[in-house]
Amino acid sequence: MPAPANDRKARTRRWFAGFRERETWAAYAFLSPWIIGFLVFMGGPMVISFVLSLTDYDAIGDTRNVGWANYEKLLSDPKIRTSLANTMIYTVLAVPATMIVSLTLASMLHRVGRRSAGVFRTLFYLPEVTPKVAVGVLFLLLFNGQVGLVNGALGLVGIDGPQWSTDPNWVKPGLVLMDIWSVGGTVIIYLAALNNVPRDLYEAAALDGVSAWQRFRHITLPMISGALFFTLIVQTIYKLQTFDEAYTAFYGSAASAQYSNDAALFYLVYLFQQAFQFLHMGFASAMAWLLFVVIMIITIIQVRVSNRFVYYEGGDR
Repeated sequence: MPAPANDRKARTRRWFAGFRERETWAAYAFLSPWIIGFLVFMGGPMVISFVLSLTDYDAIGDTRNVGWANYEKLLSDPKIRTSLANTMIYTVLAVPATMIVSLTLASMLHRVGRRSAGVFRTLFYLPEVTPKVAVGVLFLLLFNGQVGLVNGALGLVGIDGPQWSTDPNWVKPGLVLMDIWSVGGTVIIYLAALNNVPRDLYEAAALDGVSAWQRFRHITLPMISGALFFTLIVQTIYKLQTFDEAYTAFYGSAASAQYSNDAALFYLVYLFQQAFQFLHMGFASAMAWLLFVVIMIITIIQVRVSNRFVYYEGGDR
């Protein structure tokens, strides 16, 4: 009777092979919206952008292939260096400030009751839904050197506030302070991470007489290091692409033109000017690819360095 047994095994193998094939096609069907969206809205435009970066396309006249001339121009344009330096400085200031303030607020929420925490979570998140253009206009209202509310409040305690919107040394710190106003999303992420820290670790540390600072340093920070690393990556990428607030406050209207100076010339602001004011679409495409490479290099460095500091539940670092 070996033949029927072999037939059953063969049918079983064919059935499982067909099942796996059906599962594969079902998986592709569910993934197809993302795949199509990526090809249409990301992959395709990236390829087109790279092609344009090799031309002198200006959306009006004839297009000529200029090879790597746009990339060579990136090395000789002084405003590229200025805008890239401004963006880097702003990112170095804004990312740690955002993370520290968010972690502080999340720690405070973690200590209050659930009902109160829900109310404050909503209040902290509300600025996230504020249009960035409105934040840029609000910057000029709050940080005006003569009639701004910030300098007015500082004057009440005898402090002569700086010229936030015109002094090159204070433009980027002022924008960082405005950016901290909308940290609600990061606060929510940190609060969720804090809620997942096992309570028995704190109880054991308290029994051993460990101070609050030591508990925070040796228990809280390692246990939420995954969330910290995630927000570090996301915030770095986001800050390197800062545009809305700076452009609205310093370049977006005739009223704000008087405040315009190179201290607020961020990389995407200069890219926007090249693309839509001067119609240098090819050069702007080359600028976009330079920013892509810079972000990719910084992200790779962060991922490599994180292996030493990020704690995973499996015990690996």
